[in-house]
Amino acid sequence: MPNIAGKAFAMNLITPIERWQAAFNKIQFWAIRQPILSFSLRGLVTLSMIHYARWAIVQPTEWPRLDESQPKEKLHYAYQLFFSNFNGSWAQYVDSFSVAIPSGLNLLWFRNVGWPKAVPEQPFHRYVEHNEVWTSHYYSAYPMAASNDVKSAQRVKQALTSFASRTKDMEAAAFEQAYNELLNELQADLSQMAPTPIVSLANAAVEERMRQDAEAGDEQDSGRAPAMMGGSHAE
Repeated sequence: MPNIAGKAFAMNLITPIERWQAAFNKIQFWAIRQPILSFSLRGLVTLSMIHYARWAIVQPTEWPRLDESQPKEKLHYAYQLFFSNFNGSWAQYVDSFSVAIPSGLNLLWFRNVGWPKAVPEQPFHRYVEHNEVWTSHYYSAYPMAASNDVKSAQRVKQALTSFASRTKDMEAAAFEQAYNELLNELQADLSQMAPTPIVSLANAAVEERMRQDAEAGDEQDSGRAPAMMGGSHAE
């Protein structure tokens, strides 16, 4: 799938919004970042699966052109763009947003065309599916690292740097004790990066069926080969 790179999944959501409403929502985006309203997005802190998320609003006259020869699009709406990279499945991500910051989502997509509100989840799912644009090319420098893997690596690096500095002149016995203590402290951060476990039983079932069909096709091809050779020999 082009939307997936290792453990990471890319989402692009483009939703229409009335021009006059877009100007109001830009002000609202600014207000949400202020302390008095920041509580509406506080739930995002609990979503450790997120690598990155960005919202932007583009007015009809703000879309770029390659050069003057490219005609201007005649658009009836402004558009709100949402880009995100995360770990896990599509459903896990969408559901997590709906649970963690429903009021925040309703502010961020306030009066976008067709917005059904973040709860209940089924209309919200349909809205996202309808407006999502799939990624044609998706690159990740560390495809087998989840966001938590990166955070763990940072903690391990900091701990090792400190350990090397304070143990360089230690005797062997003291060094061994300090090393074992370091291992105990970092147990939760030491893991081997690997592909994501199954996050969708349905998708896993489809992949297994495709694998079985491919193997069956190979067996049929190998079974036909001797018959064809035999026919040629008879001639």
